[in-house]
Amino acid sequence: MQSTSSQNDHWAIRFAQFVARFGTVRISILFVFLTLLFTIAGSYFIRMYMTGEVHIEDFVSAIMLTLLSAPWVLYFFSELVNQLQQSRTNLKEVVAQLERLREEDVLLNRELQNHVRQLNVEVEERRKAQEDREKVFTELEHEISKKSEQEQQAQRLSTLLRSIIDASPDLIYYRNEEGRFAGCNRVAEQMTGKTEAELIGLTPHQVYDEELARQVVESDHEVLQSNAGITEELWLRFADGRKRYYEMRKVPFFDKEGNRLGLLAFGRDITERKQSQVALEKASRDKTAFIATISHELRTPLNGIVGLSRMLRDTQLTDEQFGWVSTIYASAITLGNIFNDIIDLDKLGRDKLELSLKTVNLKDFFAELSSIIQLLVADKNLNFQTHMDEPLPDFVEADGTRLRQVLWNLLFNAVKFTQKGSVSFTMTAAAPRQGVCEVVFKVADTGVGIPESELDKIFAMYYQVQHPDHQSATGTGIGLAICKQMVDLMGGEIRVSSEVGKGTCFSVILPLAISTRPAQMAEIKVSGLKILLVEDIELNVMVAKALLEKLGQTVEVAMTGQQALDMARQQQYDLILLDIQLPDMNGFDVASKLHEEDLVAGTPIVALTANVIKARQEYLDQGMDDVISKPIKKSRVIEMFNTLFCENEPVPQLQDNPAQTHAESVLDMDMLQMLVDTIGAEMLSTSVNVFNQSIPQYMEILMTNLSAKDKDEVCSQAHKIKGAAGSVGLSRVQKIANQIQQGDHPAWWENVYDWVEELQQALKLDMQALHHWLAEQNIDD
Repeated sequence: MQSTSSQNDHWAIRFAQFVARFGTVRISILFVFLTLLFTIAGSYFIRMYMTGEVHIEDFVSAIMLTLLSAPWVLYFFSELVNQLQQSRTNLKEVVAQLERLREEDVLLNRELQNHVRQLNVEVEERRKAQEDREKVFTELEHEISKKSEQEQQAQRLSTLLRSIIDASPDLIYYRNEEGRFAGCNRVAEQMTGKTEAELIGLTPHQVYDEELARQVVESDHEVLQSNAGITEELWLRFADGRKRYYEMRKVPFFDKEGNRLGLLAFGRDITERKQSQVALEKASRDKTAFIATISHELRTPLNGIVGLSRMLRDTQLTDEQFGWVSTIYASAITLGNIFNDIIDLDKLGRDKLELSLKTVNLKDFFAELSSIIQLLVADKNLNFQTHMDEPLPDFVEADGTRLRQVLWNLLFNAVKFTQKGSVSFTMTAAAPRQGVCEVVFKVADTGVGIPESELDKIFAMYYQVQHPDHQSATGTGIGLAICKQMVDLMGGEIRVSSEVGKGTCFSVILPLAISTRPAQMAEIKVSGLKILLVEDIELNVMVAKALLEKLGQTVEVAMTGQQALDMARQQQYDLILLDIQLPDMNGFDVASKLHEEDLVAGTPIVALTANVIKARQEYLDQGMDDVISKPIKKSRVIEMFNTLFCENEPVPQLQDNPAQTHAESVLDMDMLQMLVDTIGAEMLSTSVNVFNQSIPQYMEILMTNLSAKDKDEVCSQAHKIKGAAGSVGLSRVQKIANQIQQGDHPAWWENVYDWVEELQQALKLDMQALHHWLAEQNIDD
């Protein structure tokens, strides 16, 4: 159909093109002419077919009919052709337009296809995006749910943590980098009297008093400067007026990225612990003071009894009198040793039992101890045997007091538990090795003995061997326990062997270092001095007078200050020994009067003191030429005589400590020597250690009060420091502290800062001198 149509179209188009080429008129004439020919021919053949003959009329009618109908046919045909041509043209235009439309449609179709494909892609992308969104929404919902749970958990934990912090009895707060409060617990609110909301944003200066705020800010600054935690103790005053002692711990805190946010502070109320500590320290001080007082009060009469009985034994006595005096002498020494056991028992309870090594002459030490025990043995009619197995080192480094106490306990027990027979005391020494010699002391007796089952128990504290024959000789039960402790402290060993009914043997084995600086007792180089002794205690007069006269001097006694002045006005003396505490006036007043009246031109005045609080230099500044502590020691008296009266003939003694001159200027040597003689070097060292531990806190409080301009507290704290320094012989520190405590001084504020600085420096230097002096107390007199 398409091919036929194309052919028809092709024929019609060619006919139309032919008509258009030759013109309508020509084609019309040709058409008429051809029509006439067709009509004539047709007529002819029809007539011939029908009639067999042809007439002209047959042709005329046909021609006329053709001429009449041909124009109209021709017109119709021409119009048809024109219309056909026009239709063709229009059709061509329509076809062209349709072609254009088709092309446009193709383009549109392609675009539509592209759009459809793009739309499909977009739809797919949107579908995937929708799926992704739905997935994201699902994850987001899960995350929201999870975060909600975490927030709820965090809220619960925060509430719990806050409840714990608020329920904590500790003080807790934190501040930011600017030093302002950022949070706190309930205790902090109670302490400051402000709620947490009121505290946030405030500085310590807006919350605390100026003194506490300064201290808090300084420690905060230290934490932030060093990025490290610190611990401090301070008193905090609560809003209700209560004052509590807190141990504060301050630490910096940071976020996850390591950026510092501020500092945290935790405070533990240790008021009860502080009060207990103060009470314990006070109890310890009271006990130490009690022991020191008893020591002083007992040893003074004991020294008098021992000294006088010893001198009395050297006089002409009957045998009976000699026995009585010897018993008095031995009993006094026994009492002294028992008291030493009591003191050492106190030290054992405080773990303060220490050794003080001195240079000891073994032979003299052995002979002295043997002579005392001889008196006890003679009183019971026992045989006493002593033996020193040579060779022996001449001098060793040992704590003579402790060693004497150990051996005394063993010897005293041997005598006490031996009713008949003998007691032996021997000393042997092994060959020295690397400067150390092993010395063995043996104490044997023929007494009741100790059952073998009891040997492991006798060194226990308060343990007493029960023996049917000696129920009366029970003793204290502390002697052997202390002996064991002392021997262990000396690095030695104590052994015992015994057989009931046959006796006991104790062996003390000690490794003793051989001394390279033996003690040398100075010999007195002067005699015949006329001495005025000013002393109001009869016992002290008897001991001092006997000692001075035994040294070859002449002594006159004045019991009061006024009597001393009267006697000095009547005659000249070579030396005046002047007690400071007299019943009618002060010893310094007596010295001042003597100098004012020019009664002592060329006569030295030496102060006698039992418990001084002034420095040696202060005695010299008030007219004294020297100071001797009581109880008077023979070696110190000889040294004083030789120093004052034999300057051109120096006495050979141990070489002075290079620091001695400085020590004498800053330390109260007389008081220190008195303390050593009365309470012992060990207890003095303990007191010095307590002072050394306490003084930093005293100074800190003093400095804090000084910064706060609290004059009364500064003076009060200086008074404490003065008293503490005086108790350990720091005379220069005591003097400076006394200046600080004098708040009524007209230029106190102008000078107090210099005094405090001087006090700090003196504490540092004088403590070194004191420790050095204590370390040098290792030469036995």
